[in-house]
Amino acid sequence: MAAQLDGGIELVAGAFSSNAERSRRCGERLGLHSARIYSDYFAMATEEAKLSKGERIDFVSIVTPNHLHFPVAKAFLESGFNVVCEKPMTFDLKEALELKNLVAKSQKVFALTYSYTGYPMVKEAREMVRRGELGKILKVITEYPQGWRSNPLESTEQD
Repeated sequence: MAAQLDGGIELVAGAFSSNAERSRRCGERLGLHSARIYSDYFAMATEEAKLSKGERIDFVSIVTPNHLHFPVAKAFLESGFNVVCEKPMTFDLKEALELKNLVAKSQKVFALTYSYTGYPMVKEAREMVRRGELGKILKVITEYPQGWRSNPLESTEQD
């Protein structure tokens, strides 16, 4: 995660798969205490909220498949947590307006990220453009093929 590049955060809890066993295995590989590895996001939001302020997570980072961004953000905001969410934030205006209201009601931070902007190569390219090293940019063509998402990841044995 780009947020970890500066060492300012530490992963202390998580729900890492829609499959509880895969989530447990992943959490163990990451070195987390078994009590902080959750079977799903709702259990994580509920159980972390029961911990004291010094013990529980400071924020949740949502990097789930896109269709889960809104329900996960909603669960954590309603449980009193700050949320960092990878794009897309929601799928439609109705969800976006509901999320806006949830953030206002909770008075928690909601941050929307674009993960690739944190990578060193992207930052270097940005600086090259700012310094004029590439000349006047007339056109940018990008491609982001994602054939690996053609089948639901949840139906595989992958974490």
